[in-house]
Amino acid sequence: MNLATPPGASPAPPIASNAASTAAVPAAGTPLAPDCRGLNFFDIDGSLQALLPLYLPDDLREHMTPHFRRLGEIAGGRLDELARIADRHPPVLHPRDAYGRDEEWIEFHPAYREMERIGFGDFGIHALSRRPGVLGWNGTPVTAKYVLQYLFVQSEFALMCPISVTDTSTVLIQKYGDAAVRQRFVPRLTSQDMGEIFKAAQFMTEKAGGSDVGRIELAARFEEGADGPEWRLYGDKWFCSCADADVALLLARPEGAAPGTAGLGLFALPKRRDDGSRNRYRIVRLKDKLGSRSMASGEIVFDGAVAYPLGRVGPGRNDGLKQMLDQVNLSRLSHGVRAAAMMRRCLNEALTAARGRSAFGGAVIDKPLMRRQLLKLMLPTEQALSMALFTADRLEKAEAGDAGAAALVRLLTPLLKFRTCRDNIAVATGAMEARGGNGYIEDFVNARLVRDAHLGVLWEGTSNINALDVVTRAVGKAGAQEALRETLTGLLETAPGLPGQLKGALGHAAGRAIALAEEVAEAGDEPRMRQAADALYHAASAAIMAHEGARIAAAGGDRKRLLLAQAVLDRRLSPQDPLAPRGDDPALAAALLEAA
Repeated sequence: MNLATPPGASPAPPIASNAASTAAVPAAGTPLAPDCRGLNFFDIDGSLQALLPLYLPDDLREHMTPHFRRLGEIAGGRLDELARIADRHPPVLHPRDAYGRDEEWIEFHPAYREMERIGFGDFGIHALSRRPGVLGWNGTPVTAKYVLQYLFVQSEFALMCPISVTDTSTVLIQKYGDAAVRQRFVPRLTSQDMGEIFKAAQFMTEKAGGSDVGRIELAARFEEGADGPEWRLYGDKWFCSCADADVALLLARPEGAAPGTAGLGLFALPKRRDDGSRNRYRIVRLKDKLGSRSMASGEIVFDGAVAYPLGRVGPGRNDGLKQMLDQVNLSRLSHGVRAAAMMRRCLNEALTAARGRSAFGGAVIDKPLMRRQLLKLMLPTEQALSMALFTADRLEKAEAGDAGAAALVRLLTPLLKFRTCRDNIAVATGAMEARGGNGYIEDFVNARLVRDAHLGVLWEGTSNINALDVVTRAVGKAGAQEALRETLTGLLETAPGLPGQLKGALGHAAGRAIALAEEVAEAGDEPRMRQAADALYHAASAAIMAHEGARIAAAGGDRKRLLLAQAVLDRRLSPQDPLAPRGDDPALAAALLEAA
């Protein structure tokens, strides 16, 4: 059941390489602007290269840089080609096999299978921070994993869902599963052998319960089986991404359990039983999605499917939602990284188009309005990169036992998800406009970037849900703003050579943003919660970029991130008169565009 290929069939071979199609489209011979195909997405990313010494230890950075560069080359070439093909050939559900048996299977285009081999097999992105030895590193580096995600997603967004959820499912099974459950799943979840690997999914959404998970109706019953009592699931899930997964984590309500969220238990559901027989659930339909088209999302009906409990499960109170939120928060960080990646691709496409096309007697990039538009794309792109790397770095410290970092991550993950996924939509649309009418045509990547960008504000909570989580829970209940206050103060105080006026202005803005969040949380002022979350994001990103910029400048680098921090302060955290002159600074535009 739920097979990736028909029962008994061999995996499809890789599709033939077409070197010509991965080369950058030249401007010679056509007045059309070029795009980014054929470029190395690591080599052209000066921002990432400048930040890596701040976030990775020297030995790890030196070890990983060749891998980053290799993935950057693949992302700009072969992966980009495969992503375009797979997007045009979405998966197909076959409800029965050739013999009429209810062995439904999902057919994927060979391009998707080759992308899986790159992400899971070659680079082991799902396993890098879960077991030593991946990519030859005798450790489990968290931040380096997110750098790989960032490079990969610049070409392929959809596949990062199963890669990321395989990673995060491993965390929950390791943390909450008993010894037998861990042994059953973890070795194959962290494998890079495409014949042995278990790919994972998270099935949570139901018709009655989307964001309101307390309304989940999937029932779990403890029944007698051939080998003794076992948990079986009955009901259906409405939106199941990675529908072909080998193991899925899901919430269900055990018989006799409390109503609402307190009655939800967490279970691991295998695609197949230990004897190889199909588990008792069926994929009844695949979703026809706006974006993320290469990855299969479906509706699933459960008719006594065997599942393994994680942690406390049974009548009365269960811990399932609390446990599942561990995965949700990790997924929110991944979504922030994905948004940062897509914005970088959008910015690079806009810069390439503007540099490569002439109009009205000169290069488009020299036109004042285009320069202003490019800066509007650049600012949220750079904010997202800094916030994503900083959050990943603090997560790494939290996983090593740093309680302060854990408190900070509790606030930063929903904050990152809330703002970057919204910014991604605007940046994708602006980059499409920078290319003009060709950006609306599927021959170029812009249309897919726009379609995929909209999914970020839906998965793992809408913007409203994440704003509520930031203000009512992380600030109002957990008090995580104190960790943020201490952290931002420390960053500004330790930034070498940071101009005093900028330091004071950033500190004042951070203080006001935290005070606003506290005020809104205490009052339960729901209409202002998005405003408060916005303020926290912009204040945090400005302070982080100022600290980064000061360190980069002190090491002999440019002052780009200091300029960006000032721009966030001026444009996102200061009063604006909509009828006053905007005061755009041509020198600022020249400096930032030259650095790009």
